[in-house]
Amino acid sequence: MRTYEELFIVNANATEEEQDAIVEMLRGVITTGGGTLDKVEKWGIRKLAYRVNRQTEGAYILLEFSTESAETAKEVERRLRVTDAVIKFITVRMDERMRRVEKRKKRREKRAARKPQVAAPLAPAAPGVRPEMPGAPDMPMPAAPLPLEEAPVTAEAAVEPAAEN
Repeated sequence: MRTYEELFIVNANATEEEQDAIVEMLRGVITTGGGTLDKVEKWGIRKLAYRVNRQTEGAYILLEFSTESAETAKEVERRLRVTDAVIKFITVRMDERMRRVEKRKKRREKRAARKPQVAAPLAPAAPGVRPEMPGAPDMPMPAAPLPLEEAPVTAEAAVEPAAEN
């Protein structure tokens, strides 16, 4: 079973009934082709990235459907191409994309399993002190201020000398 996403833009002037008629027409094409319409999302009117047929806005509609044959998807595209209210459309086959994503995920898991496990990180060092490294001197880092050594205060040092006149 193949899964497709069909995103199409309808003229902003089209009414809700016209949009619903297009969706129902596509639902009929999909079901007669042996598929199922899984999801219909109406995103509403949004501004286009660039002008298309003198239009700057359009109503975005997303369909997700599953079918056995590629002919059904081609027929959906053909119907959208000949419908005047449809400005643009794009069809994406999702099952291929999901297979690629799964393949990529398995490769990442294999790569992660091959990598050696990293040992637990060391406890963080005090600020301004170099982390423990073999052969590193016990000095603070170059930009860190040196610690001030507190000299004992004596009674003589506490008394200020008198100002000479």
